[in-house]
Amino acid sequence: MAAAGTPHEQVPVRVFGGPTALFEYGGLRFLTDPTFDAPGDYPREGSRVLTKTAPSSGGPADLGRVDAVLLSHDEHPDNLDDSGRALLSDVPLTLTTPDGGRRLGGGARGLADWEPVELDRPGGGTVTVTGVPAVHGPGAREEVEPVTGQVVGFVLTGEGLPTVYVSGDNASLDAVKEIAGHFGPVDTAVLFAGAPRFPALFDGAPIVLDSAQAAEATGILGARRVVPVHYDSWAHFTEGRDDLVAAFTAAGLIDRLDLGDRGDGGSRSGLAGLG
Repeated sequence: MAAAGTPHEQVPVRVFGGPTALFEYGGLRFLTDPTFDAPGDYPREGSRVLTKTAPSSGGPADLGRVDAVLLSHDEHPDNLDDSGRALLSDVPLTLTTPDGGRRLGGGARGLADWEPVELDRPGGGTVTVTGVPAVHGPGAREEVEPVTGQVVGFVLTGEGLPTVYVSGDNASLDAVKEIAGHFGPVDTAVLFAGAPRFPALFDGAPIVLDSAQAAEATGILGARRVVPVHYDSWAHFTEGRDDLVAAFTAAGLIDRLDLGDRGDGGSRSGLAGLG
């Protein structure tokens, strides 16, 4: 696999808002946590309501071909909403948590920690997607999962290709250190951030990386480039674009931060034509 410093063409990424991004890798097209429903209130179990505050920058019709969905978890509507669930039936493969694979059925496959799956590339060869640890809240995984459920991250590798990490809803820098030990340095990290908080959960601590932790994760991974997602469009995300810019600037890593293409031609991702 190519190390982070190896010259290569940059992996194109288009960000749609929330946790949803489309990227091309090894001739295959991958979509993260699909959420395309309209703004509004989305009830969950009990009395908790998640509020989507802004529309996505595109819809399923704008995606073009999707070869695989990388779904960090299926239980929360800010990671998989109704339109996202409908989309899964049109995608040949959805990689997700072991429990999510059983719940979703069809083309869904659950990945345990460090479990790889090989996907055929259009021009020959393969891309390997490996499931990696993620913890959806502060503290030990065995204490967090009964509250917020299983989450999985992903690392993509291939012969002659850069290493790409997709964090999923992870709040654990210890998990990031494990991943860096197996795969670092990485070329592109798609980091879920936004510091989402709920007063009734974990004393209001973030259940996904905050901006300073995202910058710290960048250093741990030795990431050449970070495309943040999961920091806008939902009311429970407490840190946004400005917080990310400030944190990466303070850490001396602003040159690594790529805020992603949203179809406006203003990104360093160079992805106006993708989708």
